[in-house]
Amino acid sequence: MQTDIDPRHLIGRKAFDLNGTRIGTIDEVYLDDATGVPEWAAIRTGLFSRDAFVPLEPSELIDGALHVPFDRALIKDAPDFGVGRHLSPEQELQLYHHYGLDIATPPPVRDRDFGKLAGRDKQL
Repeated sequence: MQTDIDPRHLIGRKAFDLNGTRIGTIDEVYLDDATGVPEWAAIRTGLFSRDAFVPLEPSELIDGALHVPFDRALIKDAPDFGVGRHLSPEQELQLYHHYGLDIATPPPVRDRDFGKLAGRDKQL
């Protein structure tokens, strides 16, 4: 998605799934903790239903509406973490997995051999 859009301008916009079916209206936008880039949108899926989280990347803003490249049923089945609270890294990972999006996990830190410990190479 175009990342230079002010997230406040996304709130209240309509959202559509990959088939052009209306999902709902954007209630909140969640920013990446490290970069401040808009990362998730919470979409109110109906009058008495909950908000569903959708990834803003690879979604597109077209003619003032958010077009999400996922089926409405998948979006409605997304994990529910409630809105108005911070998404933890674990919750974000669950959402990425739900949508089948791969995120690069950092490589494991290798054990480094910093040499022999002092006094270990001496004979007793």
